[in-house]
Amino acid sequence: MPRFHRFVLATVLTVVASPMPAQDGQRPSLQSSDLFDLQYVREVEISPDGERIVYVRMIHDIMTDRAVSNLWVVDADGGNHRPLVSGRASASSPAFSPTGDRLAFAAEDGNGKTQLFVRWMDSGDTAVVTNLVEPPSDIAWSPGGEMIAFTMRVPAEKPSLADAPTKPEGAVWAPDPVVIDSVVYRFDGRGYIDPGFDHVFVVPAEGGAARRLTTGDFNHEGPLAWMPDGSALVFSANRDDNWQYERDESDLYRVSLDGDLERLTDLPGVESGPTVSRNGEHIAFERDDHGSRQYSVETIAVIDADGSNPRVLTAELDRTTAAPKFGADGRHVYFSYDDRGERKVARVDLDGEIETLVERISGTTIGRPYLSGDFSVADDGTVAFAAGTAQRPADVHLRSRRGDQRQLTDLNANLLGQRELAEVHEIVYTSTVDGTEIQGWYLTPPGFDPEQDYPLILEIHGGPHLAYGPHFSAELQRFAAEGHVVFYDNHRGSSSYGEDFGMLLEYKYSSEDDFGDHMSGIDAMIELGFVDPERLFITGGSAGGIATAYAIGLTDRFKAAAVAKPVINWISKTLTGDTYTTQIEHQFPGLPWDEFEHYWERSPLSLVGNVTTPTLLITGEDDFRTPMSETEQYYQALKLQRVDTVMVRLPDTAHGIASRPSRLIAKIDNILAWFERHDGGAGNRELKPET
Repeated sequence: MPRFHRFVLATVLTVVASPMPAQDGQRPSLQSSDLFDLQYVREVEISPDGERIVYVRMIHDIMTDRAVSNLWVVDADGGNHRPLVSGRASASSPAFSPTGDRLAFAAEDGNGKTQLFVRWMDSGDTAVVTNLVEPPSDIAWSPGGEMIAFTMRVPAEKPSLADAPTKPEGAVWAPDPVVIDSVVYRFDGRGYIDPGFDHVFVVPAEGGAARRLTTGDFNHEGPLAWMPDGSALVFSANRDDNWQYERDESDLYRVSLDGDLERLTDLPGVESGPTVSRNGEHIAFERDDHGSRQYSVETIAVIDADGSNPRVLTAELDRTTAAPKFGADGRHVYFSYDDRGERKVARVDLDGEIETLVERISGTTIGRPYLSGDFSVADDGTVAFAAGTAQRPADVHLRSRRGDQRQLTDLNANLLGQRELAEVHEIVYTSTVDGTEIQGWYLTPPGFDPEQDYPLILEIHGGPHLAYGPHFSAELQRFAAEGHVVFYDNHRGSSSYGEDFGMLLEYKYSSEDDFGDHMSGIDAMIELGFVDPERLFITGGSAGGIATAYAIGLTDRFKAAAVAKPVINWISKTLTGDTYTTQIEHQFPGLPWDEFEHYWERSPLSLVGNVTTPTLLITGEDDFRTPMSETEQYYQALKLQRVDTVMVRLPDTAHGIASRPSRLIAKIDNILAWFERHDGGAGNRELKPET
């Protein structure tokens, strides 16, 4: 096909093809415009008596191009499904009072600020109970329901060096210099950070002045857990002098309502997410003794209330665990864990006996099929949870204490019930690298005929220590809707397969090893008989973008590549990205100037001389996780190599491209257009650039 030369930055590559209407009773496939209509459950909160569930309902506002969070409630039998807080102003973080008569939540107050609200569930009366200048987080009711605790960022004095001369009245000077002396001074999605620290506050549940309990130039992190007598709160913090360089160290502390602070743990690694038993005897928490390893498995641990007798409850599970919540009986801790591409809910007793209760929670992200999900537990052990399927984002589900489960909402029935969606299938194969078993999945397009040959898109997940699973993905559904088989795998190093599997990637990202896992999967897909080996495409974002760029430096089997928000040069990335302290510690054997050759070997830029694959690059201009300078390096290097390349820049966009619906659509549609441009078997669709 002819090359197109006249491009500008932020060019949109458009496939000129009409939507696929229903023919002969066939439902249409998923279209880009449909993504604005998707809704899904993000958080669930079950009442203490288990009779009703409040949940956060995510809605995409097409007029503002924003995801808006509303609060809805549904009875445990699926009845009385109705809104509590609805509209274009977001509300989130619902928390029932201990007796279930009131609901606290965070919401916008109409003046551009987020406040804490309380709603009386019998009457619907709602009151704003704070007057804050920063948004509250980690809402927690006191056991008696008289107080509400939360965390909030408190601004600190900005550093300065020199005093400027007095400016004449009416003079217009350049903005004041910004002096920075903190280790972490900018963060993706937040930009450059004004000095400040997160502290613990309490406010009367009926409103009044919020009172700060913690002091010092340290961050104090939720979730917050009250002691049963309401006298103190437990939280996580690193209050050591060297805390700015110890991003993977934190301990549990307890602060009284009088501000007296007590350290409860002093273990290596991270202790976080505390939950206190109702009898006040035990505190359970998340424990990550990372030991500076690249990959480690987080566990659920417990201590006595005075901080003594620490022990791990889930040591035999060999899976990452999270979100511990003590049951009302004081004998069981509920938690989630990740296993082979799925997130589950379980409980463990104080002797370490584990029982899995829910086999899958999922669907609280809609871009790509990452593990996700939320759950909440009533006093009688009833579990409310958010769960979707391969063809649906999350809805509200319930597991009764007897073990039966039912779905309470169906938010996308009117949209997705009228669309022909791709089917998702599992594939398990052996990597030719060393015989390691790799699990993957593939989508077959609507109207799939196994006797035909289809183009294949390999989509690689980020992390790299994350995982995909058989979950809903708007991005992959759209790829399949345009006639592609879409394949994704959990390569070595992916989470949810245990510590040994995760450590197979230590100091090897990206490398010939994970590349071999992907290519073995492609060969396994070709053996199924319906993939055209001459029409292979590759894409991925973040760590998946790194792997994509690395792969096209090792092979020319792909007709085109789409590299989203990548790292191209590890030496420059670690010294410009926002997570430099933790990334260097976990991913590399030393500092860049001490391990230069290692950093260079892991960098896709080291292989750019081999690349011939036409390559699309797409990154947000405000991305601090994988800075735009990484994309620009690769773009210019590919241009010097005379490789067919285009760069798509997304203004006002950070690392999370899918945070705005139009950005997710732009990512999908540009990738599809690029692949079709370079697909010799693309049929009779006309392709053109549109500025």
